Amino acid sequence: MPFARAIDAEIHYEDSGGGGPVVLLGHEFLMDRTMFASQQAALTPEFRIVTWDARGHGRTRDEGLPFTYWTSARDALTVLDQLGAERAVVGGISQGGFIALRTALLAPGRVAALVLLSSEAHEPTPAELTNARRFLDKWYEDGPRPALAEYLARWLIGDDDWYRAVWVKRWLARDPNATEVAAGALLGRDSVLDRLSEITCPTLVIHPTRSGVPRSHARELADRLPNAHYLEIEGARQTVNMTHPVAVNTAVREFLRDLTPPPPRAFSAQFGSR
Repeated sequence: MPFARAIDAEIHYEDSGGGGPVVLLGHEFLMDRTMFASQQAALTPEFRIVTWDARGHGRTRDEGLPFTYWTSARDALTVLDQLGAERAVVGGISQGGFIALRTALLAPGRVAALVLLSSEAHEPTPAELTNARRFLDKWYEDGPRPALAEYLARWLIGDDDWYRAVWVKRWLARDPNATEVAAGALLGRDSVLDRLSEITCPTLVIHPTRSGVPRSHARELADRLPNAHYLEIEGARQTVNMTHPVAVNTAVREFLRDLTPPPPRAFSAQFGSR
């Protein structure tokens, strides 16, 4: 089972392998690398898809200490080091997008492009902080937790009964303390709006219109990035890569192919018939 070793954590990742360009994908808060199963199936082997578990999630091992998304960005670079990848496309959904942006700011030379889904560059709003605190306080109580998990699943996923059941089961098995620590990074994140002009690599911004990210925030993210393409997926919720995989996979594939044009044909193929 592959792990990349940081100073105080072992970061679990899954590597599709192959000789294509590396695409490193980070997951949504409270989820894990398995949420990208559709992308792995659709984009491999043309691209080498690497998914990883952030601290407090999945099979990553850490000490349960507070961390920030800048720490997580360094974890992403640690995974690239483990792979021997000097440059990669870095992306993610929501929390994974927050981390991808910070990875590009920390190491612009190592990020060939960004793929950002359901993400933004803003800090949390006061309303987000208040609502999240109420949610987390109730999450510690055994009685309300199943109903809260169901509510969260419908908010993130929507009407897909199978996906909702899978994730509710996982959430109810989680240690509430691990959720609290991971939430600290989410709710304590800083704004990087004023630094977006530093990120000059090509970027794909995908915004599902029923996500928790305001459309104005997604648009501002794309508008402030110097080299961004913006795409909306109508009616989709936060976990758009799971619930609308065809639309997401098609957009990501086209974006990645534009980054890596096919090699020129051999001399004989170009001129041999003349």
